[in-house]
Amino acid sequence: MKTVLITGVSKGIGEALRLKFTKEGFDVLGTVYTGVGKINTETGTESCDGVPKAKIFELDLSSPESIERCANEIIETGTKIDILINNAGALFDEDDTSVIVDKLRKTLEVNLVGPIDFTERLISQINSGGQIINISSSAGSLEKAGRVESHYPYHYPSYKISKAGLNMYTCTLAQRLKKSDIIVSSVHPGWVRTDLGGPEADITAEEAALGIYSVVVSDKETGGFWFGKERMPW
Repeated sequence: MKTVLITGVSKGIGEALRLKFTKEGFDVLGTVYTGVGKINTETGTESCDGVPKAKIFELDLSSPESIERCANEIIETGTKIDILINNAGALFDEDDTSVIVDKLRKTLEVNLVGPIDFTERLISQINSGGQIINISSSAGSLEKAGRVESHYPYHYPSYKISKAGLNMYTCTLAQRLKKSDIIVSSVHPGWVRTDLGGPEADITAEEAALGIYSVVVSDKETGGFWFGKERMPW
């Protein structure tokens, strides 16, 4: 049985990914934001509607101490990871059209620095032939930046900067891990009806999870940026 580690599984895309991968027979490890009560973090396991239990860990991506603690707890289980999906993220400047530095710092901690720190601590636990999937966004595409036809143009600059940075991490890490036979990918999940995407978005979290799953199980070269089977522009 293959093992997948997914960050941010308490709601939205992360929850849909947790359910999808467990139903497909994966052993699932998941993280939830510290203090979230939806999933039972006291026992460290949860189940829903007959879906097999997942092992749950608390993680606050804005806290280096939390990242270190969570990564160590996962390492101490002795579990080797086949797929790491960096899903957890946040949007703090949706209505802003200029960079607010305090929001930029907060956004980068959660969407870029935190996932990088978490990933670097766990690379040694990822099996050869495994994958690292960074949930990015078309908002992080430099080619699409500022286009009028893009969703909500000129808004949420800090979020866009964080996702562009995550895409660069995908590229550099892919090159670094080529000899380890670990595939690294960025994935645009689509405009999804979640707390972050809003009620007017195009697709459900379940549909987004299906698209992400299709990327995971597809044959692909490392260092790509994907939306389902479609190659996204950097």
